[in-house]
Amino acid sequence: MNTSDYNPDFEALLDYLKQNCGCDLTVYKRATLMRRFQHRMQQLKIDNYPNYLQYLQGHPEEYTSLLNTVLINFSGFFRDRDSWDYLANNIIPQIITSKQAQEKIRVWSAGCASGQEVYTLAILLAENLGIEQYLQRVQIFATDVDKDALMQARQASYSENEVIGIPSEALSKYFKKVEQRYVFRSKLRSTIIFGCHNLATDAPMSKIDLLVCRNVLIYLHFQTQASVLVRFHFALAEKGFLFLGSAESFSNTKHLFIPVSLKHHVFAKGENLTLEDHLLLQSKTGKKKAVNPLNAQIRIWQTAFEFSPFPQLVVDHRGRLFMANQQGYTLFGLKNNNLGARVQDLEIGQIVNSFALMRQLHCDRCPINLKNVEWTSERGTIYLDIYITPISDPNGSLIGANFTYVDVTHYTESQNEIFIHTQKCQGLIRK
Repeated sequence: MNTSDYNPDFEALLDYLKQNCGCDLTVYKRATLMRRFQHRMQQLKIDNYPNYLQYLQGHPEEYTSLLNTVLINFSGFFRDRDSWDYLANNIIPQIITSKQAQEKIRVWSAGCASGQEVYTLAILLAENLGIEQYLQRVQIFATDVDKDALMQARQASYSENEVIGIPSEALSKYFKKVEQRYVFRSKLRSTIIFGCHNLATDAPMSKIDLLVCRNVLIYLHFQTQASVLVRFHFALAEKGFLFLGSAESFSNTKHLFIPVSLKHHVFAKGENLTLEDHLLLQSKTGKKKAVNPLNAQIRIWQTAFEFSPFPQLVVDHRGRLFMANQQGYTLFGLKNNNLGARVQDLEIGQIVNSFALMRQLHCDRCPINLKNVEWTSERGTIYLDIYITPISDPNGSLIGANFTYVDVTHYTESQNEIFIHTQKCQGLIRK
């Protein structure tokens, strides 16, 4: 820090945010921070840092407004470039080396906003693996609680100002220029599953090799941060990595993660979950009692399946419905007596031929992704992306498959509207 920028009142304000809110803004240049703090203070007609600190202490809701003002321009492609370079040169190669030749690499961008970090991840993975291997092996989950932001992320369309941080070679390789916009290439987007997800309440993803959540936790209270970090620990594979934002610091869950690079905020999965961690994950309170580790593990996996933000079904190797989560029951109008029935005899059998899919899984044992599948029922027409993952026993024999359904109707309809509007503007169809 430049000594000319040192202001004890401002440092006291930053220290309060770090100690009481879990937000460490000291990594940013003081001159830039001061300008943005002063901009927010002017909006509130507050003329000095001590008075603003007092205002913050009396108005907890101000914290979010401050962060939106301070961090809004820090987002974008390759934000904190040194950290992304570290991820590309050190962490991603480790993940690839730890895998078998054709083994899937699972990545979760938690709090993906309008998608810049998701596509930054995709670029780095494709550069490390090569595009062909990337398409075959990578699966990226991109989630956010903001549906409007998810819509922008799905469209993958960015202005010239928004792509400034992307190297020119990568820009031409991974983006297609459409008029004055840059659109991430659709073929590469096929590996990404977008979905609405609340980090504090929804069950986490699982078996994740790289979890990226940058400058999201700082918006949460300490107790909520702790609960989310427990979910992240559960989500990571044994050799998985967590990549946080430069403004974030851990609260009371340090045992869960091992620092790999404090400078770049990269962590490895740490100790096993404790009983207190299990309670945080399940968001329950009450008296503590002895928990059998195996039963606890089963309960955690069950919770992750049941409360997944996406409808899920499990079909056995004979094509019969084995289990479904609540979202699956709701979407397909299932009843308990449907369990054990042939999928082809149920309403969901109208969507895909489960027998043919199970035969395909039996032959090659590779996940199957079906995009933009149209399904018409008495409730109307919707469009689904369907992700089918084989389930094998310890001997490698196929015993079933997991079906995950992502509703992309809103996105598909928006794209159709854009297409029709474009056609009208070009005079190809009559208005």
